Amino acid sequence: MPCPSGSDALVFFVNGRKVTERNADPEVTLCKMFPLATFPSSPRPPVGLTGTKYACGRGSCGACTVMVSKHDPVSKKIRHFSVTACLVPICSLYGAAVTTVEGIGSIKTRLHPVQERIAKSHGTQCGFCTPGMVMSMYALLRNHLHPSEKQLMEALRGNLCRCTGYRSILESGKTFCMMTDCHQKGTGKCCMDQRENHSSSLDRKSDICTELFAKEEFQPLDPTQELIFPPELLRMAENPEKGTLTFYGERVTWISPGTLQDLLELKAKHPEAPLVLGNTSLGPAMKSQGHFHPILLSPARISELSVVTKTSDGLTIGAACSLAQVKDILAESISELPEEKTQTYRALLKHLRTLAGQQIRNMASLGGHIISRHCYSDLNPILAVGNATLNLLSEEGTRQIPLNEHFLAGLASADLKPEEILESVYIPHSRKWEFVFAFRQAQCLQNALPDVNAGMRVLFKEGTDTIEDLSIAYGGVGTATVSAHKSCQQLLGRHWNELMLDEACRLVLDEVSLPGSAPGGKVEFKRTLVVSFLFKFYLKVLKELKTLVRQFSVPVSGSSRYPEISDGFLSALEDFPVTIPQGVQTYQKVDSHQPLRDPVGRPIMHLSGLKHATGEAIFCDDIPRVDKELFMALVTSTRAHAKIISIDFSEALELPEVVDVITAKDIPGTNGGEDDKLLAVDEVLCVGHVICAVVAETDIQAKQAIEKIKITYEDLEPVIFTIEDAIKHNSFLCPEKKLEQGNIKEAFEKVDQIVEGEVHVGGQEHFYMETQRVLVIPKTEDKELDIYVSTQDPAHVQKTVSSTLNIPINRITCHVKRVGGGFGGKVGRPSVFGAIAAVGAVKTGHPIRLVLDREDDMLITGGRHPLFGKYKVGFMNNGRIKALDIECYINGGCTLDHSELVTEFLILKLENAYKIRNLRFRGRACMTNLPSNTAFRGFGFPQGTLVTESCITAVAAKCGLPPEKIREKNMYKTVDKTIYKQAFSPETLIRCWNECLERSSFHSRRMQVEEFNKKNYWKKKGIAIIPMKFSVGFAATSFHQAAALVHIYTDGSVLVTHGGNELGQGIHTKMLQVASRELKVPMSYLHICETSTATVPNTIATAASVGADVNGRAVQNACQILLKRLEPIIKKNPEGTWENWIEAAFEQRISLSATGYFRGYKAFMDWEKGEGDPFPYYVYGVACSEVEIDCLTGAHKKTRTDIVMDACCSLNPAIDIGQIEGAFIQGMGLYTTEELQYSPEGVLYSRSSDEYKIPTITDVPEEFNVSLLPSSQTPLTIYSSKGLGESGMFLGSSVFFAIMDAVAAVRRERDAAEDFTVKSPATPEQVRMACADRFTEMIPRDDPKTFKPWSIPIA
Repeated sequence: MPCPSGSDALVFFVNGRKVTERNADPEVTLCKMFPLATFPSSPRPPVGLTGTKYACGRGSCGACTVMVSKHDPVSKKIRHFSVTACLVPICSLYGAAVTTVEGIGSIKTRLHPVQERIAKSHGTQCGFCTPGMVMSMYALLRNHLHPSEKQLMEALRGNLCRCTGYRSILESGKTFCMMTDCHQKGTGKCCMDQRENHSSSLDRKSDICTELFAKEEFQPLDPTQELIFPPELLRMAENPEKGTLTFYGERVTWISPGTLQDLLELKAKHPEAPLVLGNTSLGPAMKSQGHFHPILLSPARISELSVVTKTSDGLTIGAACSLAQVKDILAESISELPEEKTQTYRALLKHLRTLAGQQIRNMASLGGHIISRHCYSDLNPILAVGNATLNLLSEEGTRQIPLNEHFLAGLASADLKPEEILESVYIPHSRKWEFVFAFRQAQCLQNALPDVNAGMRVLFKEGTDTIEDLSIAYGGVGTATVSAHKSCQQLLGRHWNELMLDEACRLVLDEVSLPGSAPGGKVEFKRTLVVSFLFKFYLKVLKELKTLVRQFSVPVSGSSRYPEISDGFLSALEDFPVTIPQGVQTYQKVDSHQPLRDPVGRPIMHLSGLKHATGEAIFCDDIPRVDKELFMALVTSTRAHAKIISIDFSEALELPEVVDVITAKDIPGTNGGEDDKLLAVDEVLCVGHVICAVVAETDIQAKQAIEKIKITYEDLEPVIFTIEDAIKHNSFLCPEKKLEQGNIKEAFEKVDQIVEGEVHVGGQEHFYMETQRVLVIPKTEDKELDIYVSTQDPAHVQKTVSSTLNIPINRITCHVKRVGGGFGGKVGRPSVFGAIAAVGAVKTGHPIRLVLDREDDMLITGGRHPLFGKYKVGFMNNGRIKALDIECYINGGCTLDHSELVTEFLILKLENAYKIRNLRFRGRACMTNLPSNTAFRGFGFPQGTLVTESCITAVAAKCGLPPEKIREKNMYKTVDKTIYKQAFSPETLIRCWNECLERSSFHSRRMQVEEFNKKNYWKKKGIAIIPMKFSVGFAATSFHQAAALVHIYTDGSVLVTHGGNELGQGIHTKMLQVASRELKVPMSYLHICETSTATVPNTIATAASVGADVNGRAVQNACQILLKRLEPIIKKNPEGTWENWIEAAFEQRISLSATGYFRGYKAFMDWEKGEGDPFPYYVYGVACSEVEIDCLTGAHKKTRTDIVMDACCSLNPAIDIGQIEGAFIQGMGLYTTEELQYSPEGVLYSRSSDEYKIPTITDVPEEFNVSLLPSSQTPLTIYSSKGLGESGMFLGSSVFFAIMDAVAAVRRERDAAEDFTVKSPATPEQVRMACADRFTEMIPRDDPKTFKPWSIPIA
C-alpha cells in the first residue's frame, strides 16, 4: 500500500521549534530520529539532538526519556508527561510538543536547576542514563512544582542506572521536594536527625564531614522560565483537523482518522490492522518478535475514546485513557466513594502503582493493555473478577461483552469481531460484604513483570461468613489469564474457615495446572504462589470480616464463627512499602592548612557532570554521520555446536541499499586466535557466535538483510552447557590452578566437626547502559584508520585491528572520549567488533558504524562467570576453623578469553579476611557451548568469596553460634602472610570491622531482629555483617605501568593526556586534581580532551581498580618534570603569575611539554611454588545489611545497610563514595535479582531489561550509610589514596547473607535442615522455596525425567 507521494504533513514541535515532516515513516521512532536529524523536508530541523540516549529499544530502561506535551480534548488542559522515545513512532506526534534534555538547558546558555543539581549532587558517573533521569524529574516538576518524595520515587522508577547506586540521584531530586512527615514517624527517631545522631562518635570530630555538596549554591527553580506550549499547536487543538491523516513508509502505512465514524469505517475496511496508541505492546513485539503489520490505525485524535463517566453503580473509563490517567481516575473515585464501593478500584490501583515505570504508564492505554491479553497482565485478573464489561463499537453499532475467562482466553465467541473496536471499560462498584484483593510477585518489588499475579473477589451472604459468590483469576500461570471458575463454584455456600481454605487450595491446584515444561519456568515456585496468594486472600478477608462485624455490631452469635488470626500471622497481610532512602556519607576533611586551590581530597564534581546533565557529553554513537558512512549488523549462530555447511546471502545482497556481506574470507590478516575466531570458519561453538556481517546504507536495512541470510548447519556432539556436563566430559579451557598451605589431611583428622556443602553462583550481565559500539573511518592514504570506540582498552583494539588487517599499529588511531559504563565488559570485546568493522571499512572503502542492540549485546558478549563450588570445612566446637578445602569450577563459555586469569584471581582471593592454617584451594575453568564469559568487576572475587562466606555460615549453624562470631574468631588479627606468602597487616581490616559494628549498632539490632522473628511467623528479618580483604591490581608488574603527556600552552592553559579511559569512575576528574596540585594552578586552567593511542601509546586496560593510581603517578611525574623546568623562572620572579612564568619559559626556549611515566607496582606470582607478591595492596571494607523477607512470596526489602570502607586518603570523596555505592548496588543485583536463563538448546532467554532485572531506584536500602575510614595511610600510592572501583561489589553479599539469615530463622522455626544448598542469586523463587511450609509441601511435583524444562541451570 505504500505511496510516499500521498503522505500528509506531520506537524509537531521539538524544543519550541516547529517540525513539518512530509515523508514521515511509521517505523521510525522518536529516539532514532533525533541523532540522525531525519527531518529532510523541515525548513529548520533541530539537528544533532544526541542527548536522548538509545539503550534498550523496549522502553524499560528510561535512557531515552523525553517530555511530551499535548492538549487534552477532554479536560481542555495541557498535559506534560514523560515517555520513552524508543517506543514513540514519530507519526503519533501530530500536534504534540516534544521537549528533550537539550531543550531545557545548556552549558552554553543557561542550566536548568534539575541539570545543575543532579551534576553538583554527584548524581552522574558514566552519564549515559543522566539525560533520561533529568527529563523524568523535569516532567515531574512541570506537573508538581514541589513534589513529595513519594512522587519523586515514582517518577524515577522507570529509569535504570548501572553506575551510581541511585542514592546521589535521589539526593538531587529531594532538593525540589516539599518537607513531609518523616517515614520513620512513630519509631522515636527522624531521618532528618540522622546526620546529627549518627551512632559513631567519630562523626562529631571536627575533621569528619557529612556533606558532599552545598545546597545553598543551587539556583532556584523558576517555573516562569519554562518553554510554553506552542500557540500554533493550541490553535490546532482548539480547531482540530477532522480529516484523516495518512503517512506512508517503505513498508508500513499509518492512518490517523479525525472522527470516530472515520475510525469505524477504516476498521471495517482494514479489519486486521491493529489500533496503536502507546506502542508499548506492539513496539517491542515488532522489534524483537518480528511482528509486522502493513497498516496501523491510530485513534489518538478521537476524543470520544477518552471519556470517563461516573454513575451510581460504577465507573466507565475510555479505552484510550493512559494507565497513568486511569490511576488518577481510580484514586479520585476512591476518595469520593464509601470504602465498600471501591474494593475493585483499590485492587487495581495497587497494581497500577507497581506496573512498569512512569513513562510506560503515561504511554500505555487501558484498552491496549486489555486487548493485548498478555499472560502477565496485572490488571486483567482484577477486571475479570471485578465483573468488568467491555463496550464495543463498530459500524453496525454498539455491543457489550464481559471481560471474563473466555475473553481472556481469546475464544471467538467471547471476543471482539475483526471490525470492532474497544470504546470503553465499565467497572462496577463493589458491594457491602464483598471484598476484592490483588496480589503479585515479581523478581523485584517494582518495574518488573510478575512471575504470578492474581485478582480475587468474594461476596458473603449479609452478616455471615457464607460464600455467596467467589471469583479467582491468575496471571503468569498459562498462555493467558486463567480463571479458577470450577473451584469457585464448588466453594459456594461454604463458611470462610480453615477447612474451606484447605479445600480451596486443593481445588485450585488441580484446576490451575502448570506443566513442568511451562514457558517462563519456575514451575514449583509458581504453583506455590498460587496457594500462597490464596492464603493471603483468606487472611485479608478474615480480617475485613472481623472489622465489618465490629463496625456494624453483628450479633455475637454470628461473629463467633470467625476464626482468630494469630498475632504472628498479621504481618503476612502487609506488602512491603516503598520508601525513599535516607542515609549519611562520611569522610575525612582535608587538612586545614591545605591551600584552597588544591582540589585533592575535596568532593569535586565529575568533570563531565554538567555535560552529562545537558546531553552535551558526546558518546561514541553521538558522533554525527560522516560522509558515505555505512551501517553494519552482525549475523550470529542459532546453533550451539554445529558445522557450517553453507551460507547463502544472495537474497540479502538483492535488497536495496545493502552494500556487502563481510565473511572470514574478507580478512586480509589474522582471523583472531586459533580457538577464538573473529568470524566463524566452518564451525560455530555457541548460539551468538558471529558468522558474518551485513553492510548497508542504514541500520534498519542492515538488520532486514540479516533475516534473508540462509545458513545450513550440521549439529555436532557433544553439546555442553552446564558445569556438571563439562566435568563429566572433562571439558576444560586451561590447567587446574591450585594453592595449598599446612596439612589438610592431618587437620581434618583432629577437628571436632566437618561440614561439606555446595554453592552455586549464577552469572551476571554487565548491562552497561551504552551497548558495544564502534565507528571506523578509513583515511585516503597510507592505510590509516581512525577508530572511535567505547572501550576500556583502546591499545588492545588497535593491536587487534592491526593484526586483522595486516597493517602496522602506527597506522591505526583509537579514540575514546568517554565510555557509557564498562565493568570489565569493554576490556576484550570491543577489539572484536572494532576488527570486524575495520574489515568492512577497508573492503568497502566507506566509514562503518556498528552499534549493537541490547539483545545482541547480551547474546554475544558474555558476562560474569557462573560458579559451582564445593567445600569441606573442619572446625572445633567453639567455631575455630582448622581446615578448609574448596574446589571451584567456573563456566568459561566456548573460548578462553579471561577465564584462566579469572580462575587464578579467584583462587588467590578465596581466603578473604580469614586466617586458616590448613587450606587447599583448587579451580578449573570449564569449556562449554555458551558465549565466552569475560572480565567483570571484581574478577572472580564476588563469586569465589561467596563460597568462603557460605562455609562460615555453615560452621555457625553447626556450632549454634551467630555467623558474625565465627567471622570474628577466624579473622586475621596480626601481621601475617596470606596463603600465597604475601605479608600484610590486618590492622585496617580490624578497624573497619569494629567501626562497622559500632556505626550499625549491630549487636542491639541483632537482638531486635531475633525479637521480631519470635513475634512474626510469615515475615522474618535477617542481619549480616561481612568483612572484605580485596586485593587491588593485576598480578604482573608490566600491567601496572602508565604514561601521560602534559602540554602547557603560552596562555597558561594546560592539556593533560593519560592512558586511562573515562568509564564514569571519574578518572579524568582525579587526574586534573593531581595536575592541579602538582602544578599549583586551579583546575580551571586544565583540560583533558580524550584518550588516544596517538598521544599515549601502549596503554594498559583501565581495569583492576588501579586506573587512577598508576595514571595519577604518570601525570604527577609529567607535572613535576615541567615544574622542575620552570623552577629557575619562578625563583627569578617569585611574585609573578603563572601566565608570566609560562611566557618567560617560552621566550627562554624551555620545553613546555613533558611525558610522564610510571614503571608500575611490582607484582608477580609463581604458580609452581604457590607463592608471590601478586598484588600491590589491599582494600579493606565491611558491610552490615538488614533485610525483611515475606515467607509466603519470597520477596524481601532492604531495611538498612552500613558500609565502612578503607579509602586511605581519598583523592575525591564524592567520586569514591559514588563508586562504593554503585559497586554495592551492582553486587546486590548479582546476589538477589540478576538471573541469566538459558534454554536447553543454549539460547539466552534474558536478553533485555524486561527479562533481566538489574536493581532499580526502589531496591536501594531504606537507610544507606557509607563511611570512609578516617586516619588511614598507605605510602605506596599517589597521595596515599586507594583504588575503589571494584571492592564494593562483594559487599553486596551482605544483603544475600542477611536474606540467608532470615531464611535460616524460618527453617529453624519449622524444624527444617539449616544446611541447604546455597544458590545465588537469592531470587524470590529461591527464598520462597527455601521457606518450606504446608504450601510448598502441598504442590504437585514433577519427575524431572518426564518433561523438558524451559530453562537449565548452568552453574
